[in-house]
Amino acid sequence: MKFRPLGDRVLVKRVEEEQKTKGGIIIPDTAKEKPQEGEVVAVGPGGRNDKGDIVPLDVKAGDRILFGKWSGTEVKVDGQDLLIMKESDVLGIVEA
Repeated sequence: MKFRPLGDRVLVKRVEEEQKTKGGIIIPDTAKEKPQEGEVVAVGPGGRNDKGDIVPLDVKAGDRILFGKWSGTEVKVDGQDLLIMKESDVLGIVEA
């Protein structure tokens, strides 16, 4: 199934965090928090400004981003757990 977000929405796949800390302690699944970092899978065409013109998004597919802890709506597409969020929920782009 193909999914294309509408407006200024972004489809994001969470990036899995390390299974252990830098000190070597293994973190069990029950103690882990959901990561706040993800990879953009798809983006919508953009939001509209006051004049009705479409303003393209700053993020694009393939970007690695940071987002708020409670951002987005969780959905399942082709068996994958993904998030749909507005571009305004994206805190920034992570550059290597």
